[in-house]
Amino acid sequence: MTVARPAVGTPHLQVQGLTVRFPILGGVLRRTVGWVSAVEDVSFDIPRGHTLGLVGESGSGKTTIGRAIVRINSPQAGVIRLGDDDLMALGGEELRRRRRQFQMVFQDPQSSLDPRQTVGQILSEPLRTHGLPATGDQRTRIAELLTMVGLDPRFVSRYPHEFSGGQRQRIGIARALAVEPELIVCDEPISALDVSIQAQVLNLLEELQEQLDLTYLMVAHDLAVVRHIADEVAVMYLGKLVEIADADDLYRSPQHPYTTALLSAVPVPDAKAERQRQRIILKGDIPSPADPPSGCRFHTRCWLRERLGNPERCRTEEPQLVAPDPTQPGHRTACHFVAESQAAVDPATLVPIALEPAAALARSTT
Repeated sequence: MTVARPAVGTPHLQVQGLTVRFPILGGVLRRTVGWVSAVEDVSFDIPRGHTLGLVGESGSGKTTIGRAIVRINSPQAGVIRLGDDDLMALGGEELRRRRRQFQMVFQDPQSSLDPRQTVGQILSEPLRTHGLPATGDQRTRIAELLTMVGLDPRFVSRYPHEFSGGQRQRIGIARALAVEPELIVCDEPISALDVSIQAQVLNLLEELQEQLDLTYLMVAHDLAVVRHIADEVAVMYLGKLVEIADADDLYRSPQHPYTTALLSAVPVPDAKAERQRQRIILKGDIPSPADPPSGCRFHTRCWLRERLGNPERCRTEEPQLVAPDPTQPGHRTACHFVAESQAAVDPATLVPIALEPAAALARSTT
């Protein structure tokens, strides 16, 4: 039975002021000599049954947020609430029991599955840990899970190395679904897969969301992929959120110069359109999170700041994540010069043709 997508209401997942830092150890005694600010004061909400896409360059803190939500990493500050539960307040046995509610699908299916266990053992482990299923035996539940993700239940005695990358990722998804979670954090679940397989896995995730009323946090660096599955998109740069908006609004009218640059890099499968589009090339590398720039963290690479004559405000004053347009309160941006950013580039020249839906992409690659 398909579960209808709920209307946006009370957030299912609430993240407020999340801060994650890692110590830098030095000297013979390995004492803390500094801190890496991986995530700094990040806040967002996800309604039940919806998907938030979290995008940005490598090293921006996307995966750290996902791992902090499922309590693999320990945040230094912030609030993480899933429904009525404060996940930050959980520990020990209580945290272990609550892990049924939130699971993670990891980026590399090759390394996330135990090569010494069969598929049946991999899927039965979470069932045993949480005393599931309440009714029926585990073998029936394992067969149901494999069928749910499009695999033959007869594969239950095979080992991970006997499967393709896409099949291994389906096993990882089945393992996450085994304990009937409410929230699944997907950490770039298709980046290690062939393009032809990526669409199939995306379609599977969408179908499971409709059937089981799942809430997703989709971590990715590919804006084209996020557009297919996300209801809302949050853009990260060097541990900070720089823009968050409804997916259609963000692709139609990006407000932050970093988001604009990312959209200009989305490949377009049309040679003529590719020649006509406007490209924005960011200079240099992302700064070290151990020593982030003052003021706006993006100012050292910002193409808009250069066009505006390098205003001092960008270097000295940190912009707040706010909604510059009161008619669009859900579209928030951390930039001092939003109006100038929107006037500088025509969004239609960034991605000049509509991207195919995931279902169409799957049909074209099979």
